[in-house]
Amino acid sequence: MPQTLSLLYDRVRVEEKEIINAAQKKGVELRPIDAKELHLNITDLKKDEIFGDVAIERCVSHFRGLYITAILESKGIHVINPFSVAALCGDKLLCSMKLAKAGIPTPKTIVAFTKDEAMKVLEEEMGYPAVIKPVFGSWGRLIAPLKDRETAQALLEDREEMGNPLYQIYYIQEMVERPPRDIRTVVVGDKIAASIYRYSAPDDWRTNIARGGKAEVCNLTEDLKELVLKAAEVVGTGVLGVDAMETKEGIVIHEVNSTVEFKGAMSVSEVDIPGMIIDYALERARK
Repeated sequence: MPQTLSLLYDRVRVEEKEIINAAQKKGVELRPIDAKELHLNITDLKKDEIFGDVAIERCVSHFRGLYITAILESKGIHVINPFSVAALCGDKLLCSMKLAKAGIPTPKTIVAFTKDEAMKVLEEEMGYPAVIKPVFGSWGRLIAPLKDRETAQALLEDREEMGNPLYQIYYIQEMVERPPRDIRTVVVGDKIAASIYRYSAPDDWRTNIARGGKAEVCNLTEDLKELVLKAAEVVGTGVLGVDAMETKEGIVIHEVNSTVEFKGAMSVSEVDIPGMIIDYALERARK
């Protein structure tokens, strides 16, 4: 009996359209499901056939996708990516810890839990410039450079006034000296699908394609391929985006993304990333 797949989304972006098209080209039944229109009984563990053999979770909302994944897994449905992977990748603090524990080079990061202690970190340990990031978030939102004491005090005071208690977790990272680009590698299972340089937009220091960054093909060295695959393996295999930066001391891995956007990689690469995702989902369905 042929395997069936589902695609969970809350916004149809280029990536979701391409995954649907790839399934059609391969003659694979894939059911698009709008997560905003779902309600799920969490006390009934019976498997719901609408989700098929494997669900590909592509929600923009991290927590919506995360909890749907947990519920589907409780019903015996395979999800790409698994809850353990999505939860880890969605939390910058936990992901940094995991990478460091595995011996993967990653930027120096210190966490504080009050504004005053965060200032002490900057004044006594990290120095300026530094970067503050939310522990949850994507597209470079609420990431800010802390260029000096005055800037840091103003930004930390703003965060202190924000209602979300997660903003009172002060995740402070060294400002890595790098070219105006980083390296995004899309990993599907244990295979590297594509790798690109992401260049900052002229008016922004961040390299996110969603913020106007430019993509260019990156030919990885064998050592960097090995490092990227190790980082993907450390968080748990799936469909991942591994982000790296070039420094004078070598490459550092600063982030691993679960619901990876690959529009930029598709624009400069001839690799069929959506097709690889469908093949990977079918492979998972057969296991």
